[in-house]
Amino acid sequence: MRSVIWDLGGTLLDTYPVVDRALARAVTGGGEPEPSLLDEVARLTRVSSGHAISELSDRHGVPEMALREAYAATRETWRDDPPAPMAGAEEVLAAVRAGGGSNLVATHRDRQSALELLSAAGLEVDDLVSASDGFPRKPDPAMVAELLRRHDLDPADVLMVGDRPADVEAAGSAGVLGVLLVTAGVEHGQPGIRRVGALEELLGLIGADRSP
Repeated sequence: MRSVIWDLGGTLLDTYPVVDRALARAVTGGGEPEPSLLDEVARLTRVSSGHAISELSDRHGVPEMALREAYAATRETWRDDPPAPMAGAEEVLAAVRAGGGSNLVATHRDRQSALELLSAAGLEVDDLVSASDGFPRKPDPAMVAELLRRHDLDPADVLMVGDRPADVEAAGSAGVLGVLLVTAGVEHGQPGIRRVGALEELLGLIGADRSP
């Protein structure tokens, strides 16, 4: 049974819909965005939020500050309406736990915000490291390496899953198998990356028994 290192937003928690709509509405000046704009934003945010803000500003002539403020405002909405777990997240977390593995999180989100979101979603993990703890952001492997060290884990017995290529790159640099959770309609394009379209597909990779 493999332990799993999870990314948070877009992997364990379904944060993208709110973020994508907020940035798209900033582009339209508050108006309802067309589906094509939402698709454009989705392709950009799957690289990173910073990339999306920079590109949208350049393409649509929107001040970066307005986009950053729209992004920051999503955190306020999550206080009263937190993002739900991604489909399959609870099942995979439970399978890892039942098999004696650990569920660990490596996130760019600040620690307090990450813990609050996990609590609001009712998701329990065994440990969490954050960029706000002083670690460099992925694709640097430092957060992955720290979790391996803390829990005395063999990289060969660990799987890391995230929704961005940077997660997979960080995993590989630490000797861990990285898996990319692909959003429907968003093509990352990097060859040779292990991909899943749904979290339930991880059950086979961690050696979980799906029989009733």
